[in-house]
Amino acid sequence: MKRLLVSILVVAALAGCRPEAPTQPDASLPGVQAPTAQAAPAPVVLEDVVETDPRYIIGITWPEGVDRYPGLAVLLKEYADAARAEVMQAVEGLEPDATAMYDLALEFRILADTPQVFAVAADGGSYTGGAHGTPLIARFVWLPQEDRLLAPSDLVADAAAWREVSSYVREQLHAALSQRVDADELGPDERARVMRSAGRMIDEGTAPEADNFAQFEPVMGADGSVAALRFVFPPYQVGPYSDGVQTVEVPAAVLLPHVASAYRPLFSSALAAQ
Repeated sequence: MKRLLVSILVVAALAGCRPEAPTQPDASLPGVQAPTAQAAPAPVVLEDVVETDPRYIIGITWPEGVDRYPGLAVLLKEYADAARAEVMQAVEGLEPDATAMYDLALEFRILADTPQVFAVAADGGSYTGGAHGTPLIARFVWLPQEDRLLAPSDLVADAAAWREVSSYVREQLHAALSQRVDADELGPDERARVMRSAGRMIDEGTAPEADNFAQFEPVMGADGSVAALRFVFPPYQVGPYSDGVQTVEVPAAVLLPHVASAYRPLFSSALAAQ
């Protein structure tokens, strides 16, 4: 996270200081799926933010063109504002003689840009005390033709279908866990303990419910269609903090039998026709 903060400060210094966009009220908390945008939202300005103070450092960066769709821009700004507000609330609670340095580093990236799908990733973290910082991870998949976010419950609406998706994701996560544990060359008893504890986290974090798969991003194929979905799991959802962010890529061929018919055209035409 320190490297990300340094990069943010360097970019801001080269670009020159720009004023921070006004704060939006009632923003969602970091890590929680963003709320639905209101109809015909007023345009918002998404500008890089760098704030330094003896008590904190704030760094937020935006890619060019991320504000193309006003409804999505509102949601992105709400997320960034909520992350900043949480840090500032912690700063206000610091004692006058406190030596702690709180921080927020948040970077937005465009992952997909087609007439059918526009996807944005938010990655970073904040520190407001404790042993380590709080990861900030969010994915926003916007459907330009419908002018709204694509929710996992829209994409896969059937509860039974989520069991199939969950089973595939669990299999991949358990395999990755086994490889990590083998690399650590633990003794038999310790290996069994780690596998049991981490395996339980995987099973609980991938229970076949749409909310457990809220953070996902499209993997685009050469033809501009969706070739796979990459599900993103923050620390603590499917493993301890030390395991970091974990992802599982589910190919379109596995997903399509479970995708709602309205969204099958987003995927490869050859696969969607099967």
